[in-house]
Amino acid sequence: MWSSERSVAVRRTAARWAAIAAGVALAAGCGFRLAGTAPLPASLARPYLSFSYPYSDFARIFGQQLRAAGATLASSDATATATVDVSRDAVEQRVLSVSARNIPTEYLLIYTVTYSVRHAGKELLAPQTISLSQDYSFSEQAVLAKEHEAGRLRRQMARELAAIAMRRIASLK
Repeated sequence: MWSSERSVAVRRTAARWAAIAAGVALAAGCGFRLAGTAPLPASLARPYLSFSYPYSDFARIFGQQLRAAGATLASSDATATATVDVSRDAVEQRVLSVSARNIPTEYLLIYTVTYSVRHAGKELLAPQTISLSQDYSFSEQAVLAKEHEAGRLRRQMARELAAIAMRRIASLK
């Protein structure tokens, strides 16, 4: 009796895997792709990334997204199929409001990136400037928590800016 129970369990598992495989095949057949996985043009198979500030959140995330899309990053401009030049990568913080004691109570974070793409001496994408802004409240009683919140907002904006840049680059032909 034990072997018949086991064979039923094995058949059920096999049926589940077959159903999952059929679902994946159907999704792939209709052109479904996970978000952020748009194929890159052939000219960007081996891009060189030139950053004004190579240690920023945007630089790190953008490089990761290019690799995830199938690109192999070149170590120099000479060995690259294209060059992505990020000429501006800046985060600004502005005071939006202050308390009666002239202490900031609300800030605005602005993350701005300017980039362009060159291939074989030709400009594939003219300099594009994209910017995101987000406000957040500030409390002097929770300085560390608010600094942590600002860092999380900055990283999230960098992810969104990298996704926007990737969509624009993927649309190049």
